[in-house]
Amino acid sequence: ERQLVQSGGGSVQAGGSLRLSCTVSGFTFGDSDMGWYRQAPGNACELVSTIKIDGSTYYGDSVKGRFTASQDNTKNTMYLQMSSLKPEDTAVYYCAADQLATPRICAVFGYWGQGTQVTVSS
Repeated sequence: ERQLVQSGGGSVQAGGSLRLSCTVSGFTFGDSDMGWYRQAPGNACELVSTIKIDGSTYYGDSVKGRFTASQDNTKNTMYLQMSSLKPEDTAVYYCAADQLATPRICAVFGYWGQGTQVTVSS
């Protein structure tokens, strides 16, 4: 059974840092495109970052230069290191596997983590 279990997140002041983790089971990073997404109240699901099977990475324009995605194959865990956080980064963050497109609502279809709240205060 494929599972993604998230940890990390929480509340931080603007300019601070947080790290999210996502531990997977039932599949390997070498076989799946992995991604981080977020959804704020009233907003559509937003693609934050992806790590493809070939190891290439992508970052959304709003987080480029501030967020870093990585994977540890020995721990079956992926990470999202978030720095220079802004209030507009406040959202529920999700990890996901093999999403062909960004859905309007996160975590409805396919393989997703349970989500974790990130709150950035000004």
